[in-house]
Amino acid sequence: MISRRQFLRFLGGLGAFSASTAAYGFGEPVLRLRVARYDITPKQWPADFQLRIAVVADLHACDPWMSLERIEAIVERTNALNADIIVMLGDYVAGHRHVTGYIPANEWAGVLAGLKAPLGVHAILGNHDWWEDKTVQREGQGPTVARRALEAAGIPVYENDAQRLSKDGRPFWLAGLGDQLAYMPARRFRPVRRIGVDDLAATLAKVTDTAPVILLAHEPDVAKRVPARVALQLSGHTHGGQVRLLGWSPVVPTRYEKFAYGHSRENCDVIVSGGLGCSIMPFRLGVPPEIVLVTLGGANPAILPSS
Repeated sequence: MISRRQFLRFLGGLGAFSASTAAYGFGEPVLRLRVARYDITPKQWPADFQLRIAVVADLHACDPWMSLERIEAIVERTNALNADIIVMLGDYVAGHRHVTGYIPANEWAGVLAGLKAPLGVHAILGNHDWWEDKTVQREGQGPTVARRALEAAGIPVYENDAQRLSKDGRPFWLAGLGDQLAYMPARRFRPVRRIGVDDLAATLAKVTDTAPVILLAHEPDVAKRVPARVALQLSGHTHGGQVRLLGWSPVVPTRYEKFAYGHSRENCDVIVSGGLGCSIMPFRLGVPPEIVLVTLGGANPAILPSS
């Protein structure tokens, strides 16, 4: 039989644990930053062709959770990885209302312009880059403020487009899919025939030879339709659920648990970043903010420890 004093101690301990967990969860978005490293060789990728890709996803710029100073630190950490190419997977704007201030697009884009890699910096947009642009939602057409800011900063934005790149004379294709949820809020203003601006067939039709393909797609679920012609799909959007316990996320914006976070395989290899910022609430637990570094080729398939 548990005594009243023991029961009260248990309640006190539970309260202290809950308070400390909450404090940790709200502190994690601004205090922690790790690098998640994946070393893989997709079957469609030449085993002797090494390419290092740094991935920045889901910044959600806002004060105090993703300040310009925080973005500057992310840029510095990303550049220090010495990747061959840097890709950004969308959702640059704030994804929730629990902020002390919103950061203008030209300011966060100006900081991201500091990203540097031999094969350049390449971007796609995410759903919040569309959703938070009320003019675009009302008028039913872009470009979004986020896209204009990135392009003004010298960063190309892919929307159902593909570009042929090469490293050491070895070619590959970088393809970027339009966002799959772009006009979801527009239904409040007018009838919407189609929510997304994505066109997978048109995107891959721009690949004109047999060089391997890397696909950037903000939302990961499209992997179910991506053909085996693609070697690797890189996605964000899920934030790993923002709360992840023992490899499980209780709430995650994907229909498929395998796309909640990390490395999986469909017709192609798929890597889903846990992202850097927060959506809905500025809270993370068990899935700290991360930059992703993917090394393709040159080694046996493995997932390396994060740092």
